[in-house]
Amino acid sequence: MKSDNKKHESQVIYNKSNTNKSESKEEAKKIVIQSVGYPFNFPLMDVHNLEISDEKLFEHYSKEQWMGCDVNKGSYLFDQKILPDYGFKVLEASPDNSIIGENTSIILKTEETISKDIKTISTNLMLEDVIGQEKAKSKCKIVMKYLENPENFGEWAPKNILFYGVPGTGKTMLAKSLANELNVPLYLVKATSLIGDHVGDGARQIHDLFEMANKTSPSVIFIDEMDAIALHRKFQSIRGDVSEIVNALLTEMDGISNHEGVVTIAATNNPEHLDYAIRSRFEDEFEFVMPSFEERIIMIENFIETMPFEVEVSSKKLAQMSKGMSGRDIKEKLLKSALHRALYDDKEKIELKHFEEGLNSYKSKNDNSKNMFV
Repeated sequence: MKSDNKKHESQVIYNKSNTNKSESKEEAKKIVIQSVGYPFNFPLMDVHNLEISDEKLFEHYSKEQWMGCDVNKGSYLFDQKILPDYGFKVLEASPDNSIIGENTSIILKTEETISKDIKTISTNLMLEDVIGQEKAKSKCKIVMKYLENPENFGEWAPKNILFYGVPGTGKTMLAKSLANELNVPLYLVKATSLIGDHVGDGARQIHDLFEMANKTSPSVIFIDEMDAIALHRKFQSIRGDVSEIVNALLTEMDGISNHEGVVTIAATNNPEHLDYAIRSRFEDEFEFVMPSFEERIIMIENFIETMPFEVEVSSKKLAQMSKGMSGRDIKEKLLKSALHRALYDDKEKIELKHFEEGLNSYKSKNDNSKNMFV
């Protein structure tokens, strides 16, 4: 059967543009590419994380074979010389839908530049700054012992831990304090940031994240909103590449690649939404609960110490008023709201009425959100 190639559009750039079409296109000022490998998975063709010895030489090498090629974000270029059919993805083309010319700057995004997107977080928090959550803190002490001497644990090392519970109860804060106590890198990422624009991006970014943590071990990876990328299978139809992302996570969490000295902590508000295979990889799960009355007193006293105005209400009274509120809500919705109301009233002290007004506003918004879908 004779095929009609014209009916099938492709983003793959293999040949140089048609001369007539190229005349109407602008020359690209800059393109940024990233190596993605071969179209097929053969062990003998495993070339990963290319390193270039000379940027200018690489640019000249690339132009010689890609001169006149169309480029746009998300398209692909293939090497035809040293590594035939090895693919590069165009991450950026300026302007988009242009052609490679004599003056085009070609930049290869290497591991070093990728690492700029995966950043470590520095903090001054200590474990003692986290009020409550004693079970989770006890596990962190075990992790601390492991990261101090990872080579002594072998297969008995703590690897994957799940924090779950309502927002604002200290999940991220505890991970930050753990890394700071040990003075080790903390890779804190929102799960949603690991989902790329195209199928395959998410899995690749997950592998990059773990590879970076492995290179700087001992280290801690903290993935917030884990359910965004590790959805239960009944939700996976939402995104076509979710199963690919889940498989990438499973590979890293199973430790098929040796990650000695790397601990993964994931956090979610909805543990029941997690894929079962992913959830089963966590050796421990810790629920983060709302602070008790005594814990709220301590939190409030700590917060008040840093407030710019005097507070005329006792910490016990405020602890009673804040029943059912998380630590974050106590700070943002009760204390900060009262401070701003005092400023609005031109007061130099925060009075009871300011707290009451802030609390009423908080409760009103909560009630409205609960009734939204009734």
